[in-house]
Amino acid sequence: MNRRNFIKLSASASVIGLTPLQLQAALKTFTPYFDCPDISNRKLVLINLAGGNDGLNTVIPLNQYDAYSNLRPTIKVPISGTNKFITLDSSLPENQQVGLHPALSGMKSLYDKGWLRVLQSVGYPSQNKSHFSSADLYSTGNDGNSLLNGSDTGWIGRFMERYYDNLVVEPFPLGIQIGSNKTSLGFHGEEAHGLSINLTRQDPAGFYSILNDLGGPPPLNIPDSDYGDQLRYLTNTDALTNTYAQSISNTFQKGKNNISYPDTDLSNQLKTVARLMSGDLETKVYMVRISGFDTHDSQVQDLGNIIGKHHELLSSLSDSIEAFIRDLESQNLAEDVVGLTFSEFGRKVKENGNLGTDHGEIAPMFVFGKPVKGGVSGTNPDLSEATDRNNYQIKTVQYDYRQTFATLLQDFIGADNAIIDATFFNNSLNQSFNDLKIDDLVKSVYNVSNGCIPITNNPLGEDKKWLVYPNPFKDIVHITGVQRVETISYRIYNAAGVLLIESTDLVDEGKITLNLRHFSSGMYLFVILSGSEKEVHKVVKI
Repeated sequence: MNRRNFIKLSASASVIGLTPLQLQAALKTFTPYFDCPDISNRKLVLINLAGGNDGLNTVIPLNQYDAYSNLRPTIKVPISGTNKFITLDSSLPENQQVGLHPALSGMKSLYDKGWLRVLQSVGYPSQNKSHFSSADLYSTGNDGNSLLNGSDTGWIGRFMERYYDNLVVEPFPLGIQIGSNKTSLGFHGEEAHGLSINLTRQDPAGFYSILNDLGGPPPLNIPDSDYGDQLRYLTNTDALTNTYAQSISNTFQKGKNNISYPDTDLSNQLKTVARLMSGDLETKVYMVRISGFDTHDSQVQDLGNIIGKHHELLSSLSDSIEAFIRDLESQNLAEDVVGLTFSEFGRKVKENGNLGTDHGEIAPMFVFGKPVKGGVSGTNPDLSEATDRNNYQIKTVQYDYRQTFATLLQDFIGADNAIIDATFFNNSLNQSFNDLKIDDLVKSVYNVSNGCIPITNNPLGEDKKWLVYPNPFKDIVHITGVQRVETISYRIYNAAGVLLIESTDLVDEGKITLNLRHFSSGMYLFVILSGSEKEVHKVVKI
């Protein structure tokens, strides 16, 4: 059932030059409401196929099967026999006719329900075929041409800091990563706030008690030195991790899984994600990982036998996703979740003689979930592009990977144009991904881009009722509100999310004034409390 409620819309404008009294008068002028779907609990699940998945053996171009077969005489997916490809959809046009690898029966099942879309030829301009560089480009939102999108920050972090700014001080992580010992650069925000937590090789049920037993009390005196800065960082991180751990443990204990999952690493990761969702953890972005796709050799078992390393990986992927979606559906959670697969690059068109394939450029994406409009986006890659002159590479990118993410962030999650541009922007061409969204990726009943994206005349740039000024400040900062009040309750956190001040102060001449001379330079989060509501403001001390 599609839940609906009234959501107040807001918009961007400048507050520069407004006095507090002018601001209060202006804020009283906006009151538009529209009937829109409830998007407050929507989540994304990102599945990283680490190593560079072989797209041509995952999604086989049937209209060019002879060319495909000639380029891959040893490792091709056969056209007949027990392990022949799975015909995806015979009703598609000829240039979209594809076969799925025989291990992907679970994905075919989702497609038949109308819950899977295949995106062809996904990549980015100026492909870098280094695992580390390409993975970093995917994490930061860059494209191999320009680092202006944020070479040392992640697109997920940038997005969450802006779109979920009122949640960054909640006792739960906005992002959770499982499956890799290294926390993804994608979660690194511009303000270096702890936006995510890594649960790899942790038992979520006992995460809080484990951490609680490890550390002692924080140091009482932290020196004003480089050593002190490092110690302060570690102390803040420890405090934040303990805060997150308690909510994770509690929601894991509260949650459940309604079905049996395959006994694989990826299944266990997705099983944990489903249980945390079932327990009402409000985390917005989950990232899981299945590695092993760097199939230079032993991609298949032997000549003419498709069983092998790649079959095992795709079987785990397909069976795990199918189980995960069935679990969500059985618990009435499926309407709020969209997942997708991504890999840092694809493989060459021509096999390499070692029963494998070498690094390529493009690869397909699977986007799945109940809100997804089933089908195929794009046409089959043109295999005639791959010649010995270009090292058997397909160069044509039909979809920039950022188009996929930007489309979901707006059409499914509800971000406005300004937030998308702050998350992704093609600085090489000065082009916005708001103008490059993928048609029909989200079913219309779940699509919030028509009439539900924030657009009004709020001079604060958001639906704000409070002003913290000046910003940035040196020593003195003021807090004032739209309505006349006698007291103002507030909390102040540092960039690591550690609570520094919590107070309720009397209002004097329409504002309260704080002397924060003792604060060090940096970004702080001011949380203004009013009844059950709160606002979060990022304020910089210089």
